[in-house]
Amino acid sequence: MTQVNSSLEDIYPKGKTIIREVGLRDGLQLVKSFPTTEAKKAWIDIDYRAGLRHFEIGSYLPAKAFPQFQDTESLIRKISSLNDARSSALVLNKRGAINGLLGNADELTCVISASEEHNLRNAKRSRKDSLREISEIISLRADSDSKPLISVGIAMAFGCSIQGKIDIKEVVNMAERSVHMGADLIGIADTVGYGGPKQVKELISALRSAIGDTQLLMHFHNTRGLGLSNVAAALDMGVNVFDASLSGLGGCLFAPKATGNIVLEDVAFLCETMGFPTGIDINTLLPARKILQEQMPEEILYGALARAGLPNTDYE
Repeated sequence: MTQVNSSLEDIYPKGKTIIREVGLRDGLQLVKSFPTTEAKKAWIDIDYRAGLRHFEIGSYLPAKAFPQFQDTESLIRKISSLNDARSSALVLNKRGAINGLLGNADELTCVISASEEHNLRNAKRSRKDSLREISEIISLRADSDSKPLISVGIAMAFGCSIQGKIDIKEVVNMAERSVHMGADLIGIADTVGYGGPKQVKELISALRSAIGDTQLLMHFHNTRGLGLSNVAAALDMGVNVFDASLSGLGGCLFAPKATGNIVLEDVAFLCETMGFPTGIDINTLLPARKILQEQMPEEILYGALARAGLPNTDYE
């Protein structure tokens, strides 16, 4: 059963390559229609049978504006009924954090941008104010009965569609300040798909120098065809936690013509071929795509394995 007070090592063991299913939250943030709660639970069940254990299942945002996430607490309870499964939810302010702490997710995710201009447009506040809000959320966690992990995702880490180039020092500064405030892990997001393997390695190296062995989580998009190459680069640098979504579901308001997240099925295959076992059975996972096809017929579903199938050789 899910233990809200589990330690970072319990949830993200260093010796295991972990792929987090973020399709249920990040993948649904811009969709025209969305799966029913029961369909989401069926999706979770297939993922779980396939070996996935980490799920970003929703966010604590106003249900009127984001009806696709009004079942977040129901999905947290669903995850808590599954042995060793872990749930995370997005919180953008103190009100959301209070609800999140009461909801007993294993992890709450805050977001700040490496770009001041993007932060102002996306969060409607300065990065200074966002950092203050994150600090207050971490303090709320300290005073609560539940003790979820707090992750801070740094958006636009490799470039911004509004501001343009992002100095690596900006990303490192946001990471350092977040860790200093008490964040348990740092997410690095290539929000608009600008990054390449060289930049990935350079940023991870700079982060390691600044924040040591703080748990990193990489979030890539395949907008310009480099998503899997970036995963490979991060694996080579010792990163072991990655976001991905079934069928590459997802999108970003600030990334015109962007594809969604990197395709979970393809990421799992890449990891296996590179000698990083994920515990995911891809043949068991692929049928979950049918749920998306039926529930969201207007959405584009990506995936090389879904198109070509697994090779009939031992690919491990």
